[in-house]
Parts: sequence; structure tokens; C-alpha cells
Amino acid sequence: MRPTALLAALSLVLVTACASGDGQAGPEVEVLGNFGDRPTVRFPEGAPSGGLKFTELMTGTGAEIGGNDLVVAQYTAHVWDGKDNRLLASSFNQGAPASFPLNQTITGVGKALRGHKVGSRVVVAVPPEEAYGPNPPGGMTVEDELFYVVDVLGAFPPDAAAKGGGGVLDGVRVTGTSGGRPAISLPGTAPPGGLRSKILVRGAGAETRAGQLVVTQYESRVWGKDASDSTWAAGHPKAFQIGKGRVIAGWDRALVGVPVGSRVLVIVPPRFGYENGLPPSVEPGETLVFVVDVLAAY
Repeated sequence: MRPTALLAALSLVLVTACASGDGQAGPEVEVLGNFGDRPTVRFPEGAPSGGLKFTELMTGTGAEIGGNDLVVAQYTAHVWDGKDNRLLASSFNQGAPASFPLNQTITGVGKALRGHKVGSRVVVAVPPEEAYGPNPPGGMTVEDELFYVVDVLGAFPPDAAAKGGGGVLDGVRVTGTSGGRPAISLPGTAPPGGLRSKILVRGAGAETRAGQLVVTQYESRVWGKDASDSTWAAGHPKAFQIGKGRVIAGWDRALVGVPVGSRVLVIVPPRFGYENGLPPSVEPGETLVFVVDVLAAY
């Protein structure tokens, strides 16, 4: 749920509550703007004092973020060096929110977000040892401290799934319990020649649009083989921007216009999938089958 918009400037030094974990409230940085909008960040003079520090500027009312959740957020990240404090990265420059498994992001951000609620704005000062350590990405040094503003739009646990059962399409049978991981059974016949899709469970949410970041769970098979891929097996949902050529054409065509909360069965011929193969699992000319649960769209 989107929190009430706040128009006033919010200074971290004035915030006395909501520090948690190993962090402390109080990095003296001023952050202006509404939740979900690009923030304006004003740094004090001089370098930061060091140590992991974080606090919550806006408190959400959604689900609590778990340590193994996939997090969807709008964020900005600066190198806080007391000089130009340059912008390092921002989801606002990417055309869609960011998504990341909380247990795979940098340590400081993972500690700062865990336990907060969806709809919160969390600000984090991250020392080098809680960031990229001895192997920072290009353009950074091992001594760089970072500063993040993170607006949490959603959090999805490893077992998130659409509510509903299975169905059949061109001999492909999907079974499984409602709200659980589906199972795919393939026929012994040749695959159909074209792209085929069927909504097995129609969700009650808004229809997805091209350009949105769509949060999914999916189970897949290669036609005629045991090769498979699964977000359930990976341990967390995954998010993709659809309708913009960021995923295979079969997904772009089949998932735009699907109501959020749906389970979709998609049969993807080579020309809408990996026509030249995707080693080591997919060889050139192979047909793919996906069961996709559309959990959310941003």
C-alpha cells in the first residue's frame, strides 16, 4: 500500500525511531521527496563517520520483508565521499523498478531492509566492508562508502504462487495444489508449430502492460527432454520487464495483458524462444514450455 505522500523535507538527523539490526539511526543526510518518486539527497560537509547506519523515513503498512524475499524497490545510490558524493546508480534511470533477492544484495542493504514493511522508505549509509568489500565494481574503490535511499514497493517470499490449479493445452498437462509449485507433464507427440498460451487461473488484479516489471514464479521444460528450470528450485521469484525485448519474444507476447494473480501455460516454439539454443540446457530448434505465475506488476 502506498503511504500518504509527504511533501516536507525529512532530515535523518531528526529521526529518532526505526533503527534496527546492526545499524544505528542518524546519518546526517537530508532526503526530500515523496515515496516512489526520485528523491533529492543533500549531504553534509565532510566525509561520513563510518559504520553501518540506517533508519526508516516513511513507514509502510504492507508485509514484513523476510530475509529470503525477492524485493522490488525504487532506489538511488551515491558514493558518499564528502566531495562530489556522485550518483552511483538509480532505478529511476532504468525505466522500471529494481528487483533483487535480499540474501544476494550487498550486506549492508540486506541488513537494513530486513524486517521493515512494504511501503517503507529506508535510508542506509553503508561502509566498504558491508558493501562490495575487496572487489568493488568499476569506477569504485575499496574505500568508498555508499548511501542508499530505498522505497520498498513489494516483497515476495520463496513460496509465493498464484491461487488455483492446473489445466491442459495441446497435450501439455499442468497439475499441482492451489498456491503451490506446479508440475508439467509433456506428451510424447511433436510440439505444436506456433506460440500457444492459456490462462489456467485468471487473477483478479489489473492487466499487465508493456514496459512493466512483472514479478513471476515459473516452472519450465524443454519439449522431449527432462531439462528444466524453476524459480521454486532457485529459492525465490524473479522479476522481468516485459514487452520491451528484455525477455524471450514468447514471454513478451504471452504475458502482456494478463491479469495479476494469473497462472499462464505457454508453449514457445524456437523462433519465439532460443532459436540458436541456450547452452547447456536448450539446443537450437527446441520448443520450451513454461508455467508462469504472475505475482505482481509495477
